[in-house]
Amino acid sequence: MPQAPRNVYGEPLAPCGFDPLTGWTRNGCCETDANDRGSHTVCARVTAEFLEFSRSRGNDLVTPRPEFGFPGLKAGDRWCLCASRWAEAHSAGVAPPVVLQASHLRALDLVPLEHLKRHAIDLV
Repeated sequence: MPQAPRNVYGEPLAPCGFDPLTGWTRNGCCETDANDRGSHTVCARVTAEFLEFSRSRGNDLVTPRPEFGFPGLKAGDRWCLCASRWAEAHSAGVAPPVVLQASHLRALDLVPLEHLKRHAIDLV
């Protein structure tokens, strides 16, 4: 029996967002699998600054793409980001806030927990 997805604390993974519906599998959670080459494991509350940064790197997250079921994002939306893009944004000083309880344990393969904690909106 497969183990339930875990967050960066090793606890059960909390949902990231349902409006818009996020996640690699579009189930609202930052779950991942072997087909997720981007490691969509960081639950973030995107900012306008981050969205512009992402667009400048070739990943337009603002423009709707209905053929892929993608509504386009606006500042304040929660979205499962690729861990490598979040790390890149962190290095550039534009990392968006993160929800640790909803960020998958595999995010730590690419991003140190200390970096995520500095941007956490749910740090306890």
